[in-house]
Amino acid sequence: MKRISILFVCMGNICRSPLAEGIFGHLVAEAGLTGDFTIDSAGTGGWHEGEPPDRRSIATAKSHGIDISGQRARCIRARDLRDFDLILAMDRDNLAALGKSTPPGANIHLFGDAALGTGEDIPDPYYGGTEGFELVYTRLLTGCCRLLETLGVERASCSGKTSSVR
Repeated sequence: MKRISILFVCMGNICRSPLAEGIFGHLVAEAGLTGDFTIDSAGTGGWHEGEPPDRRSIATAKSHGIDISGQRARCIRARDLRDFDLILAMDRDNLAALGKSTPPGANIHLFGDAALGTGEDIPDPYYGGTEGFELVYTRLLTGCCRLLETLGVERASCSGKTSSVR
């Protein structure tokens, strides 16, 4: 299997994209495929550069056995648009922001299209409560499982699981 690099992108890189990075990384590790993937996340804005994910994202991931506390927010860089095989934006606003500086050949898609097949935006839970983070986790887990399957990896443990990775 060719090494595949995936970048998850949201607005500030503290809520959705760190969760997606953590979930996908966890699934890849469980499948014994860590050496086959490069996984990262970034934000379209640099407001939180260097900060850990939102405490609610960290708590949600932790409740499902995933540790994202070591991640640090960063803004997307021009070279990311060239270097990553697949860039997945969490919503249409992020997709539009990425599209403004996209070089030819960049493989940028909406997470809801590429991973879920629904075309939906992954809602930003920042201004809500913990239930919003749990909803986002569930959608991201479903999408990350499907994405891993789409990339040619049979994941029996993903089948039917939408709320936990354990």
